[in-house]
Amino acid sequence: MLDIQLLRTDLENVVRLLAKRGHTFPVTEFNSLEAERKTLQTRTQELQARRNAVSRQIGNAKGRGEDVTAILAEVENLGDDLKQAETRLEQTQTALQHILLQIPNLSHTSVPEGTSEADNREVRRWGTPRAFEFAVSDHVSIGENLGLLDFPTAVKLSGARFSLMTGGLARLHRALAQFMLDTHTQEHGYTEAYVPYLVNAESLQGTGQLPKFKEDLFEIPRRRVNPAESHPQSESDQSRSLANPQYRLDDDNLYLIPTAEVPLSNIVRDKIVACESLPIKLTAHTPCFRSEAGSYGRDTRGMIRQHQFDKVELVQLVHPQQSYEALEELTGHAEKILQKLELPYRVMVLCTADMGFAAAKTYDIEVWLPAQNAYREISSCSNCEAFQARRMQARFRNEKGKPELLHTLNGSGLAVGRTLVAILENFQNADGSLSIPKVLQSYMGGLDRLARKPEK
Repeated sequence: MLDIQLLRTDLENVVRLLAKRGHTFPVTEFNSLEAERKTLQTRTQELQARRNAVSRQIGNAKGRGEDVTAILAEVENLGDDLKQAETRLEQTQTALQHILLQIPNLSHTSVPEGTSEADNREVRRWGTPRAFEFAVSDHVSIGENLGLLDFPTAVKLSGARFSLMTGGLARLHRALAQFMLDTHTQEHGYTEAYVPYLVNAESLQGTGQLPKFKEDLFEIPRRRVNPAESHPQSESDQSRSLANPQYRLDDDNLYLIPTAEVPLSNIVRDKIVACESLPIKLTAHTPCFRSEAGSYGRDTRGMIRQHQFDKVELVQLVHPQQSYEALEELTGHAEKILQKLELPYRVMVLCTADMGFAAAKTYDIEVWLPAQNAYREISSCSNCEAFQARRMQARFRNEKGKPELLHTLNGSGLAVGRTLVAILENFQNADGSLSIPKVLQSYMGGLDRLARKPEK
């Protein structure tokens, strides 16, 4: 979330920067609400001051033995007027908050301007794509020919955009996740976490998935909350609530996580951590659940775009002065996995129009897929600066002892399913078997190849 003071003092520049991201800011509505807020705030303060003055006047009059009936009537009227003004002020502030929660982050000055993914810029490449001496197959054909990848049964169990792996392929999928976790914890300094796969609305609001991207989430209904039964909210909860009956922080519904970024980042929600504890580096292996709203017709074949997939997530919570150095480091950690697996890739810096909602700058890592003759995204590494921290009220005590918003970063290290796709296509053999990357063979009990078992 952007700092509302920035909007109040530099609105024209913010509107210009948001336009580069393809976001049209509601200037007229914001200015109208701001004018109303100022008027109501002044009116509320005046009524509070008048009520306090009259209350003192009553005390003095009683001390002199005077009749205070008329003054008491004035206090009662002031109380009614004050309550109405406070209610209207709260409604106006909630409406302003609703606007703030819909605004994406501002892009860093180093981010290239652009209108689509075609304007993303290549930063570097690693590895040389393999030259095959036979016609390459895609990962679906390879997995099915091995008898280890079964989409029809997955459709029967759950529907489209799900997969079923068995035998050696399921083990290879598990080995990948274990290898990634071992690398990040033993070599890159991350602390492994096991996190809930269901989170509440406030957690998703904290990292930016709610309210704007509710359709992309899998919501788990529990019970409809009767307003009369709602739990009282704290002042901070009220300030973050929306005037929207379909989305309330007192709703008991939970959501399946779209990424472990959500629970990992929210660990520090509403906390003030010690400056010396930074950076905080966390990793977790979880399933991820996405409805893929708006992606119909895209990557319908295979495991590229699914409703359920596994990912090893990297999150860093850092001092603001170190966040861009941390972004380079985190991206390098994700790259190291591909290098160890000997998978060719390239790194792209995303343009202003192609970045995620919360990001100030993002690098996409794209792995080479021979069957598509193209590089495809396998990791996004982003610096969100203070955008998420402001929504979560995640702070640290700075060098002067004062609370300050920290910076949050996240990235895939890596998407397990897409990494498996890349291995299937890059390590396929002419006889239909699959060679296992050397770095994974110890996780596979020394196995160096997957081949189809002969029919009995």
